[in-house]
Amino acid sequence: MALAVPPQVSDPTPAEPAPATPRDDRVRRLAPLWCASAALGVGTFLDGPLAWPAAAAAAVGLWVLLRRAEPAEARRRRARLARELPAFVELFGAALASGAGPAAALGAARSALPGAAADELAPVAARLELGLDAGLVWTRLATDSPGLAPLARVMARSHEAGMVVTDAVAALAEELDEQARARVEDRARAVGVRAAVPLGLCLLPAFLLLGIVPLVAAAVEGLQW
Repeated sequence: MALAVPPQVSDPTPAEPAPATPRDDRVRRLAPLWCASAALGVGTFLDGPLAWPAAAAAAVGLWVLLRRAEPAEARRRRARLARELPAFVELFGAALASGAGPAAALGAARSALPGAAADELAPVAARLELGLDAGLVWTRLATDSPGLAPLARVMARSHEAGMVVTDAVAALAEELDEQARARVEDRARAVGVRAAVPLGLCLLPAFLLLGIVPLVAAAVEGLQW
């Protein structure tokens, strides 16, 4: 006789946010000093009755900006998640195509490709193994983890519509591969553009000395005659 899942099942401990690096902690800890310096600079630079209100506005704006700034570790983790997601979804789809259920397929993909995506999906695998409603689990993932939202939305729609999930996941894997290739190409083009700036700065003095200066000297010499 199968045991029924209790109606109230506590969720596993959610994944902890990425810890802030010492540099991030230092920036946040010294935020009052930066804000005071900004206020002093604006108040000293400006003159008149609006000087100190503008200084206060600068301090408040800098405070809000520093508090809302994303830690560097969180940015790196999001970048790792974006890089790993196409391969992870492909492994997940292969496990589903072999006949494994979503929970078992997640476990197999997490074992084969540990990393940011595997860590983010650990609570999802645990909830599915506990027998919680799969639609609610995937919908919650789409809200809690924007990086995994494409996979979560595909799984939630497939569960609600009763569709074959293997085809949807395979299509998502192809789409993510195309997006990853497009990002790599964009970065390659950006590197070329950024490399052209210092190259131009290096060639500019030679161009001036070999091309412009002789012309100016010849013109000045002609005017003297």
